[in-house]
Amino acid sequence: MVLSKAESHSDASVHSTFASRYVRTILPRFKMGEDSIPKEAAYQIINDELMLDGNPRLNLASFVTTWMEPECDKLMMDSINKNYVDMDEYPVTTELQNRCVNMIARLFNAPLEEAESAVGVGTVGSSEAIMLAGLAFKRRWQNKMRAEGKPCDKPNIVTGANVQVCWEKFARYFEVELKEVKLSEGYYVMDPAKAVEMVD
Repeated sequence: MVLSKAESHSDASVHSTFASRYVRTILPRFKMGEDSIPKEAAYQIINDELMLDGNPRLNLASFVTTWMEPECDKLMMDSINKNYVDMDEYPVTTELQNRCVNMIARLFNAPLEEAESAVGVGTVGSSEAIMLAGLAFKRRWQNKMRAEGKPCDKPNIVTGANVQVCWEKFARYFEVELKEVKLSEGYYVMDPAKAVEMVD
């Protein structure tokens, strides 16, 4: 996690070089200014700082979508002011979500009858999805173990050492032992045979 230090230091102000036509004084970096500034200046200052970020098109290592068709971007911007968790206010958005859930369920061969609806939720990212799916997986396993009269207090999960870091967070947050299949030189995916050996 990236942390910002808010204590006083030599760079406690934002220098508005390219917004100088709007702003003639330096702006505090870690507190609200006494006066407002024009919206154009606020945009320019923030946009200039964001230019120091990496180029998303060159990001091949953090499980993100770096490009979509313009129509996808437009749909997202058209819906950006919707609070889509308010299902009563935005029922069509909810209906589209439910259709996507059913499409994905059938894509992964969920055991559904022809007219049966899948159960699922939309999330704002893969990390949230993994947390919810992992928690559902843990509860289902615990219920199964209780029904069989077996201990259910020490669940574990087997993954490759190359999985997204949120799997490690899931295991830590929800008290699940994480068993990692180590990678080997020249073989950079999880070895299924080694994974089976770690299943208990």
